[in-house]
Amino acid sequence: MIERLLVANRGEIARRVFATCRALGVETVAVHSDADASAPFVREADQAVRLPGNTPSETYLRIDLILDAARRTGADAVHPGYGFLAENAEFAAAVTDAGLTWVGPPAKVIAAMGDKLAAKALLADAGVPMLPSWTDADEVTDFPVLVKASAGGGGRGMRIVRDAGELAEAVASARREAAAAFGDGTVFIERYVERGRHVEVQIFGDTHGTVAALGVRECSIQRRHQKIIEEAPGVVGAELRERLHEAAVAAGRAVDYVSAGTVEFLLAPTGEFFFLEMNTRLQVEHPVTELTTPVGLDLVRLQLLVAEGDPLPEHGYYPAARGYAIEARLCAEDPAQGWRPATGTLHRFDVPGVDREFGWLQRAGLRLDSGVVAGSEVGVHYDSLVAKVIAVAPTRSEAARALAGALARAEVHGVATNRDLLVRVLRSPEFAAAEIDTGFLDRHPEVFAPLLPAEQVPVTALAAALASAAGRRASSPVLGGLPSGWRNVPAVPQVTRFAGPDGEIEVRYRLDRTGGLAEWSTDPSADDATVALVEATPDRVVLDVDGVRRAFRVHRVLSTVFVDGPDGAASLTELPRLPLPTAEVAAGSLLAPLPGAVTRVHVQVGQRVAAGEPLLTLEAMKLEHPVLAPTDGVVAELPVPAGGQVRTGAVLAVVTTEEDPR
Repeated sequence: MIERLLVANRGEIARRVFATCRALGVETVAVHSDADASAPFVREADQAVRLPGNTPSETYLRIDLILDAARRTGADAVHPGYGFLAENAEFAAAVTDAGLTWVGPPAKVIAAMGDKLAAKALLADAGVPMLPSWTDADEVTDFPVLVKASAGGGGRGMRIVRDAGELAEAVASARREAAAAFGDGTVFIERYVERGRHVEVQIFGDTHGTVAALGVRECSIQRRHQKIIEEAPGVVGAELRERLHEAAVAAGRAVDYVSAGTVEFLLAPTGEFFFLEMNTRLQVEHPVTELTTPVGLDLVRLQLLVAEGDPLPEHGYYPAARGYAIEARLCAEDPAQGWRPATGTLHRFDVPGVDREFGWLQRAGLRLDSGVVAGSEVGVHYDSLVAKVIAVAPTRSEAARALAGALARAEVHGVATNRDLLVRVLRSPEFAAAEIDTGFLDRHPEVFAPLLPAEQVPVTALAAALASAAGRRASSPVLGGLPSGWRNVPAVPQVTRFAGPDGEIEVRYRLDRTGGLAEWSTDPSADDATVALVEATPDRVVLDVDGVRRAFRVHRVLSTVFVDGPDGAASLTELPRLPLPTAEVAAGSLLAPLPGAVTRVHVQVGQRVAAGEPLLTLEAMKLEHPVLAPTDGVVAELPVPAGGQVRTGAVLAVVTTEEDPR
């Protein structure tokens, strides 16, 4: 029996495993980097051990430090979570060699499936359908193709190539990213299927020879080859579902699979499907499988029981799925800016209507699996996943509607996220009709638009200005009962300036002697809506806009005002009335959007470049981000060499135009 479990991971997966441990009466041990010292998963563990440093290579990838933490705390078992060392055969072997229980598949299975080239050959012999693939780029003659990392997963080290001239650079870039993420830069090339769907089967094996299929998941909505929306039991027919189950079980039996695993397939428009990879771990998207089981299956609990030697039900049978579940991955990133990762303090994090965290729901409702709480820091060292929000309902359309509504009403303040894009995808007619594939986002640029329409920004800014004024009056030590903005010369308006999503917004408004809104505008040349003030407090403003009453929730942190209204949310920064002088940045300067490391510099000072040409590569949050020339010109400055670390706002390069030769 497992008595004390160390989770060799962080964030929401550590919290997810801890939740099951508490239900089973198993003590828990966390390991944490310095950046994670105050994270929720550390506070929830019974014991915690510091791993000095911040980067994964210093902390969560250190097998020696993790085993030492298990020894010091008396842990008798290790759960790897997903990511980091979860699919590292050396780690699995080291845990078992140390006399500890490994909660996962045996090291030999991880090794066999970790080499994707060897895995394809092995499973092809077991009758699992495969796509043609190559290891030598010179042998590729037909395009498009997909360059993939042989080790690891999660979309890292993956590139689509449509032209032979792009293949060499794609292979080199994929090798670098794979080496950084997994310590192995081996890549291979595979035929790319246009309009393909990504489907997968949850399998589970025990030590008694049983391998069971627990259902299909649809994971086609992806960005950068990483899933952001997953569904179960998936939009496939009964006959296809059965064939997928059979292929997945055949793959599991071919390697004597034990514990939770996932067999991923590419489903072509013709109905053919092909093996992609086997993930020898618990998947990020496992909640949609749990929530569609009528018996309340807990996959982590099943992992622990199988690790203790318990058998699965006879013949691996589980009841058919009930209802439908959809999961959305809320990530700290800006989709409209090339999925640029975001960092900062999460000042408020509230998803309304959540029925359960990290657990099964007996009926329709919302589940939240999150690694953060209000006040958490989202840093640059790890991936961008903030939380998973999952809706379960009787039908797919009801689940999509419930999930979109919960995300739209969520208050996520302080860090940019992909929330608006997720809502737009879930509400799109194409998603409703299940017209989805891995290229969905490429074909639907409209989902990248913010939920808040541009024409509603002025009223939102007015609500922010009125809330700020109410806050100042509420905290005023004298004459606090006077209406905000009241003055002896009532014709003079109040003026509040904000930095908004599309530039500066100047709100001018005047209150009458009763505190009502006499007039307002953000653009003197435009016809603003007719607005009446119903209520204004520091955290809530109600306005009558053209005869329709609208309520705005307002949250202020220093000079930033977060406004959540009926049409969407906005983050506005109130500008000082008398701004202090600041250092001038040279024209043509390209600034670092977040902290990171410059991994490569592609150009030299004095070199002529074209708009869109890569200047350098910035690595942050485990991904490469190319920095491109904004215009035709000449490289005037490159202040950061390859290998240099930068802070947000640092000058990475300066490109001057012909008219400004500098």
